[in-house]
Amino acid sequence: MAKDKLVTSNYCLILAANFLLYFTFYLILPILPFYLTEIFHTGNAAVGIILSCYTIASLCIRPFSGYLLDTLARKPLYLIAYFIFITIFAGYILAGILSIFVLLRVVHGLAFGMVTVAGNTIVIDITPSSRRGEAVGYYGLMNNTAMSFSPMIRLFMHGAYSFETIFACSLISGCIGFVAACLVKTPQKQPVKLEPISLDRFVLLKGIPAGVALLLLSIPYGMTSTYVAMYAKEIGITINSGLFFTFMAVGMAVSRMFSGRQVDKGRITQVITLGLYLVCACFFVLSACGILMKTMPELTDILFFMVALLLGVGFGTMFPAFNTMFVNLAPNSQRGTATSTYLTSWDVGIGIGLTAGGYIAQITSFDMAYFTGACLTVVSIFYFRLRVAPHYHKNKLR
Repeated sequence: MAKDKLVTSNYCLILAANFLLYFTFYLILPILPFYLTEIFHTGNAAVGIILSCYTIASLCIRPFSGYLLDTLARKPLYLIAYFIFITIFAGYILAGILSIFVLLRVVHGLAFGMVTVAGNTIVIDITPSSRRGEAVGYYGLMNNTAMSFSPMIRLFMHGAYSFETIFACSLISGCIGFVAACLVKTPQKQPVKLEPISLDRFVLLKGIPAGVALLLLSIPYGMTSTYVAMYAKEIGITINSGLFFTFMAVGMAVSRMFSGRQVDKGRITQVITLGLYLVCACFFVLSACGILMKTMPELTDILFFMVALLLGVGFGTMFPAFNTMFVNLAPNSQRGTATSTYLTSWDVGIGIGLTAGGYIAQITSFDMAYFTGACLTVVSIFYFRLRVAPHYHKNKLR
């Protein structure tokens, strides 16, 4: 029996739009603290608060994004959010005072929260259901590819060009992505009967157990994305710690190519369980690197980056499976809500990881912070096996 066709012009265009969206996002992300301190002479404490406005705004809009995408036509909402997202880069160039920059940052977060939910939902709309896991996997691969490429370009540009030039490059690449997004053809959305406003229009109630498991998992991920470079410096890793994210991105890229196919074969809970075991082991090894560095420094250097690669494999394995799990628990009329709940669970956990990781490291050490994160993955494993998997098999709609 022939497989449903996945690679179409529509699918390639949405992949390109997603890659360029995240490329522009990652291109400016690490230079913003320097921009705030050098241009606006902002203190370190204020930098953290200003930059967190983006994440908070993105989190606030996501539940409403799901409701709007399930109620109104999806493509216009996607294009509006995408357009606002790229326009803000021009605003950064023109922002002359700090208050305007903060306002732009909030609007940028709102646009990002909407455009990411809309993009994920549209991918599901334009691809065959028999290859949904694979489609979501490759779509997410674009995020990882952007995360791999942009640091190299960003480091080169930061040393050679002004902040305005970097913002302009983000604006240009974002405009190309917007053109690709405009060319995507989406199926005609069936009219949806307007129902009374209730909680399940903003949060997929059947997805809450899976959301809890994902949240517990994303807390140590949030610690890693923010503090791993500081941890490497603290324990004395001699190799450039920036390579940690490169290895992690490679692991995610490789695993996404295979995990989506397993998801499409109905092995969603098995794929997630395997990824959970791998990630759990990795975080325990990562937390032990501080102790191992004192006795086996050369081996620890290698082990540190091996953990990065395997963490990427573990998370890359689980992402398409978790995304598909949320979608399978929702009727077609609530795909936007399902995607919103999935992304919100992940972002809330990352936010907790940012806060908790810094606090634990301040009162103890980074290796204790990662040990705490590893223990949370153990809780996630037990919760997933005992609560989430049975709940999913009982309530899945497809």
